[in-house]
Amino acid sequence: MTKEFSAQRLDVKAFAQAGGRLAGHDSLLKYERLAQEAKGLHPDLLVDWEATGEIRTALGGMGQVWLHIKVRASFPMECQRCLTPVDVPLEVDREFRFVADEATAEALDDESEEDLLALSREFDLHELIEDELLMALPVVPKHDECPTSVPLSSSDDDFEEANAEKPNPFAALAALRKDAKD
Repeated sequence: MTKEFSAQRLDVKAFAQAGGRLAGHDSLLKYERLAQEAKGLHPDLLVDWEATGEIRTALGGMGQVWLHIKVRASFPMECQRCLTPVDVPLEVDREFRFVADEATAEALDDESEEDLLALSREFDLHELIEDELLMALPVVPKHDECPTSVPLSSSDDDFEEANAEKPNPFAALAALRKDAKD
């Protein structure tokens, strides 16, 4: 009999010992914090994910609990160049090593190259997926090529008028230099 695992309450150690695999095809609406960042969210936007667990033998023969996640999604944002909607492709491919508790994870974090998390019998895999997608969001989303041309000129008449009236601050220095040469 194979054990059933739940993404909402995952016993990470048992999942890794079983060489478990979970996958999902969820609506983006299921991820509340991520949905708050979206522009033009609709139910057809999906998050495809897969998680696998394994026990890896480390130096010294100790078994370590590992979780590997792969996530793909298309996320609606606003292009910062043309200010029109843009679907940003997001991809996450990460591995995490689990340790006994938060204190151990914090103590080993500086010297460890891998990402460390605390073992739990009720680990929320969806929360980890959401965290990783939030971190994958671009700071400045934009199209590769905007669908509409983007005007690159100033259209503020007040700004142009104010700049036209200002004397060049270096004009006095230029006059001094000219006087010194004469």
